[in-house]
Amino acid sequence: MKKIYRLLSFFLMFILISVILTGSNKLSASSNNTTYRKPINAAVFLLDFNDDFIAEIAAKLANIQIANPDKIKFTYYDGKSNQDIQNQDINKALNEDVDLILLNIVDRTAAQTVINKIKEYNVPVILFNREPLTPVPIQSYSKALFIGTDGKEAGNLQAEMIVNTWNTSKQFIDKNNNNVLQYVMLEGELSSSEAVLRTKYSVYGIESSGITTQQIALRVCDWLEQPAYEFIKALFQKYGDQIELIISNDDTMAIGAIKALQEYGYNTGDKSRLIPVVGVDVTPEAKELIDKELMLGSVFQDAGAYAEALYTCGINMIAGKSPIAGTNYKFDETLVAIRLPTTKYYYKNPYPQK
Repeated sequence: MKKIYRLLSFFLMFILISVILTGSNKLSASSNNTTYRKPINAAVFLLDFNDDFIAEIAAKLANIQIANPDKIKFTYYDGKSNQDIQNQDINKALNEDVDLILLNIVDRTAAQTVINKIKEYNVPVILFNREPLTPVPIQSYSKALFIGTDGKEAGNLQAEMIVNTWNTSKQFIDKNNNNVLQYVMLEGELSSSEAVLRTKYSVYGIESSGITTQQIALRVCDWLEQPAYEFIKALFQKYGDQIELIISNDDTMAIGAIKALQEYGYNTGDKSRLIPVVGVDVTPEAKELIDKELMLGSVFQDAGAYAEALYTCGINMIAGKSPIAGTNYKFDETLVAIRLPTTKYYYKNPYPQK
């Protein structure tokens, strides 16, 4: 009987110790407590694994985990461009005791509903790259943040590449010699302030330099290669050489445009059959096309800077600190968003110089 009693006591003691140790590894509910589970369970919800730039951010996060295996563990979810799928995955993660949510939301209009759900579980959330239509959803939850870039900066840098090329190689671009730069715009998303700003300021920057422009067509392609390919392929049949430039809000759509042009014998290496195409992100495939002089240039969005900001701010938030504590990041005027700088581009003028 004593033996059974000792075994039972040992068993109860083991359970008690396990509970204590388990509890010591979890984040306290108090916002002032800086003790949290190690490694942190961070759920990363992505728009679509097929998006080149988003996939690059995920790869950079994976590198951070490799370098900090005792601090954080990322689990990735593919939204497949479907908000219902993303909602199901978020519910699953919340019910599995996640510590931090990094959210590349599919439907920007769903931001308030999604944040309300996350708020019920008191889990910090950082939306990134895809910004809600207004800051209100993020402002409604004290543990919410947005990390993104400034579309105006990207548009200005696209314009700088285009102006430089026009000023040095106009005779090769202005095919009908009418002194007007005739362009096609591929816009990322109708409801995206980022896309709208990239569109607006790329054209504004060109025109501010004194160049007269004419928009042949604009198409919203939802940041996807296939719609851009199909649109340019159909458009070229109608306008052909009247298209003197293609401006794309990102590299994925730019690549689709180039593939369409190549089917007509353009952008394959012959400088006399080349239509300049500019994008944003400097994805590996775009960089290769630029190096081969099949694409004019692209604006850097630093996937590594995104990943580092998500990691650093996330650690601060689950520790109950300000997201920007101990960093060089600053809030914008909304007080709930951080803007990563866009300051350079990758560019190669393929035309003979004056």
